[in-house]
Amino acid sequence: MKIALLEDELDQAENLKQLLCEKGHVCEHFATGQSFLYAVTHNSYDLLIMDWQLPDAEGPDILRQIRQQLNWHVPVLFLTQRDQEEDIVHALESGADDYLVKPPRPAELLARLSALLRRGGTDEQEVDKVKRGPFELDMKSRSISCHGQGVSLTDKDFELTAFLFQNIGRLLSREYLLESVWGINGSVNTRTVDTHMSRLRRKLKINPENGFRIRTVYQHGYRLEEVNENNSE
Repeated sequence: MKIALLEDELDQAENLKQLLCEKGHVCEHFATGQSFLYAVTHNSYDLLIMDWQLPDAEGPDILRQIRQQLNWHVPVLFLTQRDQEEDIVHALESGADDYLVKPPRPAELLARLSALLRRGGTDEQEVDKVKRGPFELDMKSRSISCHGQGVSLTDKDFELTAFLFQNIGRLLSREYLLESVWGINGSVNTRTVDTHMSRLRRKLKINPENGFRIRTVYQHGYRLEEVNENNSE
């Protein structure tokens, strides 16, 4: 999993990076709000950890800008010394998904990050059906059709398909997919994801003729993209 960390206290940042890297994650550290904002809006991260008080800005203000500029929902955990109820409410209303007061207990921090990943960052997991172009997913019966024709998928292939359609346009790392869909550490075997993606392309006929494509991004992962006449190449 690729994590962006916004923390101006270097000692705290190093401790967090060490904890996350020991668990197989990639963690990039930023000490200012503007450098963090630029990185997050120009690159793809699976999860963000943010401090509140920064040299050049306040965390909630940076988060609001991120939510306005990104066209997908990346999970965000606020990690700060502020422990007042109004601060927690303010952070959540600014777009945070979770809030933890410093100093974090390592096991609790890791558990909260895993929970954020499982939630997948979208609200569509709560609906019965998801329709995108010719594809319709029935979340209750765990079935999918294309142009009204049912397509037989294994349970894991269906979960992966649903996750892709709930994150259209978002670049998803192989490690993030393994943790979110399979519930296993991303460092185990990322070829599992490649095998399933190849099968989905073939069985679901995810191609420009059906309005979508699964783009492979070298050394990172996959992105499900909508295709129209202007970007069909």
